[in-house]
Amino acid sequence: MNLGPLIIDICGHELSSEDKEVLNHPLVGGVILFSKNFVSKDQIFRLINDIHGCTRGRELLITVDHEGGRVQRFKTGFTSLEAPSAIGNIIVERGFTKKTVSEALAKAYSHGATIAKELVAIGVDLSFTPCLDLNWGRSDVIGDRAISSDPELVAILCLGIITGLRDFGLKNCVKHFPGHGWAKEDSHNTFARDERQLEPILKKDIYPYKYLIGTLNVVSSVMASHVVYEKCDLSPASLSKFWLVDVLRKKLNFKGVIFCDDLSMQGVKIESGLLDLVDVAFSAGCDSLLICNDRSGVLKILNDYPISTVPPGLKKISGLKKELKK
Repeated sequence: MNLGPLIIDICGHELSSEDKEVLNHPLVGGVILFSKNFVSKDQIFRLINDIHGCTRGRELLITVDHEGGRVQRFKTGFTSLEAPSAIGNIIVERGFTKKTVSEALAKAYSHGATIAKELVAIGVDLSFTPCLDLNWGRSDVIGDRAISSDPELVAILCLGIITGLRDFGLKNCVKHFPGHGWAKEDSHNTFARDERQLEPILKKDIYPYKYLIGTLNVVSSVMASHVVYEKCDLSPASLSKFWLVDVLRKKLNFKGVIFCDDLSMQGVKIESGLLDLVDVAFSAGCDSLLICNDRSGVLKILNDYPISTVPPGLKKISGLKKELKK
């Protein structure tokens, strides 16, 4: 099964005729679901089945941002998950002891397992979690989405989340590579900058990626951030060969799928427009592109971006669809 590289959203609680047409375009490979698509567990289950039913045997990748805390798209009928920071706070508040580490690991595993059991039951394939960003105390958009400011704790406790996800059949996507915790700006709304030199980023922010990818090989996919690390490269990480090829592919030896964060976010806009932005993202090393809450943008890509222009070497998101390998 060959799925296209675009992950798109749908407009409401049910599929419209336009949704069905869009989902059948060969550039589309998956759907990202939001709170706007959710009424109840039964309804979202039916919606996912309807998505598969309308795509003529091409089972699209079904994804969602479901981290816990502020980022939990489905609520009624689902466990109300604490923010990931609650996992790390067990150690922050009571000290680093064998008992607190054990409790935090158990909580991390339970967090991931709960997400997986509830999402797999309705037909979701992948949650864009866990967040490997460090809490530097600077970023409101990250804040309590980060487990800790300690990179080793983030690595170990996110391993617990990933293990829980994997044990109950859900793929993971670690984010926001190489780290969104230092930049004060929210890349949803504006350009976000990290003015640090490369060395502290590699030593601190990259550490959880190095551990989970290079040492343990437990990462299914990575989402690149739209932050500009201006002392390292003048492009956002999501549009940067330096970050995606030189660091993530070559230095960390990552073999899985690289997702570009949402192309409709302000932090990644370029003057020449959306079609050129798609080209730049592919050329930088992204395998799959999200475009959310921008149906006109989706239609522009589907109507005007030549399928033949998609680079042939992309990692296929169809590998995330079935048979849990990582």
